[in-house]
Amino acid sequence: MPCYNAAETLQEAVASVRSQSWQDWELLAVNDGSKDSTARILQHLAAADSRIRPIDIPHSGIITALNTGLAYAEGKVIARFDADDRMHPDRLSRQWDYLQRFPEIAAVSCLVESFPAENTTPGFQHYLDWLNGLVSPEAIAREIYIESPLPHPSMMIRLEWLVRMDGYQENGWPEDYDLWLRMHTCGARFAKVSEVLVYWRDHGNRLTRTDTRYSVENFIRAKAHYLAEGILQERDAVFLWGAGQMGRRLSKYLLRAGVPIKAVFDVDARKIGRTMRSLPIHSHEEIPVHWKKYSSPLLLAAVGSHRARHLIREWLGEKGYVEGVDWWAAA
Repeated sequence: MPCYNAAETLQEAVASVRSQSWQDWELLAVNDGSKDSTARILQHLAAADSRIRPIDIPHSGIITALNTGLAYAEGKVIARFDADDRMHPDRLSRQWDYLQRFPEIAAVSCLVESFPAENTTPGFQHYLDWLNGLVSPEAIAREIYIESPLPHPSMMIRLEWLVRMDGYQENGWPEDYDLWLRMHTCGARFAKVSEVLVYWRDHGNRLTRTDTRYSVENFIRAKAHYLAEGILQERDAVFLWGAGQMGRRLSKYLLRAGVPIKAVFDVDARKIGRTMRSLPIHSHEEIPVHWKKYSSPLLLAAVGSHRARHLIREWLGEKGYVEGVDWWAAA
């Protein structure tokens, strides 16, 4: 649990850890050079419970704080948590039981709920609804290139996987999404306990709203990098469905990575016949014609609208294209 100037919420967060029905835990609370009373509160809490282990470091940012915690970890699994959230009393036991029952799962999440309710914007609630709709390993893998499908403070991860991945890394984009994509590229499977076990505090000072690493552009950079390093390897042609803003931004980074994008497809008659980054824009109806020209093509759907993604999925399915094999949603 990285802590930075967390005095206002820290005791509530730790109380939810201490109330766990599964009591065999150690709380590695990394104080990232806080300027408020975080360090004093942690010392007070540790005096009351020997399982709470404060670790003080100079202010270095969340990646250093997370890797510092990993360096002190002695258990077989790491349960991530944030100093401004709350967890259900059965969170640790339910996730631990899941990992025991399914040894092939590298990390398990759960459903999450935002609080306080009055702070939750419609946009954030839409994201939560999407997150909570992805439970099975197949569903998570299917949509991993759309957005981060796993809420970081809800995760319980096998330590062996974190060691294999060399912990968290700084690449200029979100450290959690980076880890999920690296793990996915290496064959990791993720799942969720289908119960709300973590309560995610929504406020204006969350890193996801204040740190440029969490900008939309940097999410696109991350997915483009791991697409190029993963499923787009060994492809002689990549097609892009979406000539709008998302397709334009994603194609920029894919082309820079040397991805062989051969054509762009769209449903908008105003775009068809034009070019995007010197690539011809065709009607989506022409996909089968171009598909036959190559031995190992793959299509990426880069349209941000949830409704449009549903229609794309429906059309491609009717034509016999298999999601996760022939094509992937990337927005």
